[in-house]
Amino acid sequence: MRLRTREQAAAWIDEVGVALLYPNGDFVLPSLWEAMTGHQDMDWEAPETWKVWAWKDELPARRLACVGLHVARTSSLVSPALVGAVFALTADARAALEGLELELAEAAHEIGRPATRRELRLLVGADKRLGDRAINALQRKLVLTNAGVDTEGSGWGATLHDLLERRWKPKLRRLPSREDALAALATAVVRGAGEVSAADLAAALRVRRREATETLERLEAQGAVGAISRDDLRLWTAAPARGSRARSQVAGSRSSPRRSP
Repeated sequence: MRLRTREQAAAWIDEVGVALLYPNGDFVLPSLWEAMTGHQDMDWEAPETWKVWAWKDELPARRLACVGLHVARTSSLVSPALVGAVFALTADARAALEGLELELAEAAHEIGRPATRRELRLLVGADKRLGDRAINALQRKLVLTNAGVDTEGSGWGATLHDLLERRWKPKLRRLPSREDALAALATAVVRGAGEVSAADLAAALRVRRREATETLERLEAQGAVGAISRDDLRLWTAAPARGSRARSQVAGSRSSPRRSP
């Protein structure tokens, strides 16, 4: 069933766990656009494009999804159930904040509420180019996250940013280990993509390929995912139903996985 309402979008995100806003050929993750339209061909003039863009703000405003530059180096959505896992994955990056990134994080803490990029830049006296670059970095480190949109004033609404630890505090009370966090996220990626290579998983979660391979092999040993080989490339698939035979093709697979040398 194609998505038509915000509530359906929230339920879909809960099901897939991790997704993109719009299709991106560099990543195997499913996208909200595809779930709404049934295809990957982008049309920036289509009404669905703007509905997805509106959900980008509405979903995090209601805490129905965690939205930001949190996986795959592009705008993405994480289900509330996996916020703790993706947060745990970036713990080392947050421990090394300095310079403008640290100033912006402290400003976001002091203001005590969601703020626009412009507000944060003004608080620390940063110009737009350097300030936005630092804010993007803080999103990738899961220091900042989307929190809705500021509709005051004229023109386009401005995205609000909040400290992820403040906005999603109930989901961060018991964080998984890095190994368990990777396992949970990898399982979601495999389920959402249909089949993945280690390179696919590494790109989606921004981890090293060796760590991605070890995680997939561990999940395979536990029976959480299956494994196949195609054209000398090792792929992992959603685990087959108990008693059924693993298939060499996964029905409905979205796209061919990335092949790495």
